[in-house]
Amino acid sequence: MTDVANARRRLRTAVVWDGLQAALDGRLRGREALDVLDVGGGTGAFAVPLAQAGHLVTVLDPNPDALAALERRAAEAGVSERVRWMQADAADLTGMVASGSCDLVLCHGVLEHVDDPTAVLAAVAGALRADGVVSVLVANPNGLVLARAVAGHLDQARHALGDPAGRWGERDPLPRRFTPQQASALFPPAGLTVFATHGVRVCADLVPGALVEGEPEAVEALLALETMLAEHPDFHAVAGQLHLLAARLPGS
Repeated sequence: MTDVANARRRLRTAVVWDGLQAALDGRLRGREALDVLDVGGGTGAFAVPLAQAGHLVTVLDPNPDALAALERRAAEAGVSERVRWMQADAADLTGMVASGSCDLVLCHGVLEHVDDPTAVLAAVAGALRADGVVSVLVANPNGLVLARAVAGHLDQARHALGDPAGRWGERDPLPRRFTPQQASALFPPAGLTVFATHGVRVCADLVPGALVEGEPEAVEALLALETMLAEHPDFHAVAGQLHLLAARLPGS
């Protein structure tokens, strides 16, 4: 992977990793090996580093090619014994994972694709232990509008602004996106309560690529700015993605 691609990847994921680490330190401190479920975990971008940290990770994904890549990735990282996988859709989660068996469930880039996001979140809640944590990452239509406009795709920006699902057109690969309000509203019916929200890619998709490619110092500066903006509620509305951390509601 090139330095430019690495920089872009860091900008996309650093805020999510920071939020996850804070949640683990705050709620699951002292446990050496967590039971982690990565719903839609694909090639293991999160699963393999978590396994390298000593956790036991199960990846559920419908794509056999992605799971084959995960198998190779885990082997190359020397963590095959701590990573297992199941080929299935997120909608089939109930019954595939024992109730109350997970300390951490990742659900990144999944809710945009499923028919019933609340039902998937309810299944996720059922898999959690009483003090477990859910990490959800969803695309935000407001961030898309700004990114499309800055890129000069004004028709797509206007379409996304008026589309109920937040799509920029018929060729948009995502079936839906969620505003901060829409995303937050998914959790209580599923028996979950959100305790932290972060804006992801607030500026990263708007800054010209030449800045990242030609100025390594600018990458670090942009990453520092992204980290600050992630915690700032006023900027959540225009983030490219929203990272929400949740726990089970008392009595659920």
